[in-house]
Amino acid sequence: MASRVVEPLVVARVIGEVVDSFNPSVKLNVIYNGSKQVFNGHELMPAVIAAKPRVEIGGEDMRSAYTLIMTDPDVPGPSDPYLREHLHWIVTDIPGSTDSSFGREIVSYESPKPVIGIHRYVLLLYKQSGRQTVKPAATRDHFNTRRYTAENGLGSPVAAVYFNAQRETAARRR
Repeated sequence: MASRVVEPLVVARVIGEVVDSFNPSVKLNVIYNGSKQVFNGHELMPAVIAAKPRVEIGGEDMRSAYTLIMTDPDVPGPSDPYLREHLHWIVTDIPGSTDSSFGREIVSYESPKPVIGIHRYVLLLYKQSGRQTVKPAATRDHFNTRRYTAENGLGSPVAAVYFNAQRETAARRR
């Protein structure tokens, strides 16, 4: 089961470029616009992802706290991501078996606006050791998921999903 969940993350180089290998242990559902569920590797149009999604998480119970991080490792473009990564969102203190609206948004949602090529947008879920233990990131630019999670004692992710998006051209909107 775990290998089927992790394999697309390996193929897309999310595991390797953003995080190290991990064993998923918590259910993560990301839904945009009320009905557009995110599946690994699917493409979503920028208009669909303009507003923050509803993120439902599993977990043992409401006493567990989780941190959600959304990042773009393909900045400014996937062929030369010299500005890797760009931080789009951090929500902490999300109680297990609830959704992100019950957490504390410490970095507000920034709509993805890919300019060059197809970008991967990665949502990662981490189990916290306690509540109010995660600090806001210093900057959105040149964000480093590994460093940030190490500095905040988050360990390995417990769940992850990614989607692709690219600039919406007039021809693609028709």
